Amino acid sequence: MVHLLENALAKRATLLTAETNAVRLVDGAGDGLPGLILESYAGHWLVSTTGETLHPKVREWIRDQGISCYWKRLDQHQKESPAHLSGPTVDTPFLMLENGMAAEISFQSGYSQGIFLDQRDNRAEVRQWMAPGMRLLNTFAYTGAFSVAGALAGAETTTLDLSQPYLDWAKRNFSHNALDPAAHHFCKGDTFHWLRRFAKQGRTFDGIVLDPPTFSRDEKGHVFRVEENFGELAALAADVLAPGGWLLCSTNCRGLGLNDFQKQFRSATRHTMSARHAEMPADFTDEPYLKSVWLK
Repeated sequence: MVHLLENALAKRATLLTAETNAVRLVDGAGDGLPGLILESYAGHWLVSTTGETLHPKVREWIRDQGISCYWKRLDQHQKESPAHLSGPTVDTPFLMLENGMAAEISFQSGYSQGIFLDQRDNRAEVRQWMAPGMRLLNTFAYTGAFSVAGALAGAETTTLDLSQPYLDWAKRNFSHNALDPAAHHFCKGDTFHWLRRFAKQGRTFDGIVLDPPTFSRDEKGHVFRVEENFGELAALAADVLAPGGWLLCSTNCRGLGLNDFQKQFRSATRHTMSARHAEMPADFTDEPYLKSVWLK
């Protein structure tokens, strides 16, 4: 088992650079270690398991590294913060780098630590697509990493999320990158509501990110399920897309295949758009659960 862990780290050695210090070091069955995920955030480790226990050999190997490491159980009903496992404690938020972009990470923030590493390549592509004078809409934005990526390219961004704490976190991420949050827009509320509102206002965007949770419930109790409602979401987004603009449609729903995912928004949108599926980053070697489709 130890040799599998060391082989996994060796395979990813070139991914850790001065510009990117957050990667997935071990990706479950893709590295011969089903049920085990290990990620590094600026030298601090987070190990995640699908079970309630951590193999003694894995625990010992991690302890011997002398690195700060926290442990998250992926199947727990209560979405608690990761527990300290070994090495020095990390009791306050800290910064990681992704292609030179800073992001605030916290091991005390609950189930999610502030960024999803599987979207790294998509964020890099957003920076390539955006330019000064363009407008980016980031829906279900969480801590705003896509927004920061667009803003770093010079775009005017609109960050939309139901959670005010996450919007505040997103503003801090702007500041961490020497970007003025006041030069951008932050909207609290339901994405469906805001897309209809933008359409009535005649607001359009050159790029729109649609990366919703698999399941969510808004403040009025309305339920969103990716398997049933993504087509409607994409149609509303397409209505506020500027000519020549793009949509990034993404989901990590494991029960929804790529073909069925694409059928939803292809049948729902009233616009003819080309589609391209994006692969997951190289450090994600297990099941390619993330479906990312660029529509233009």
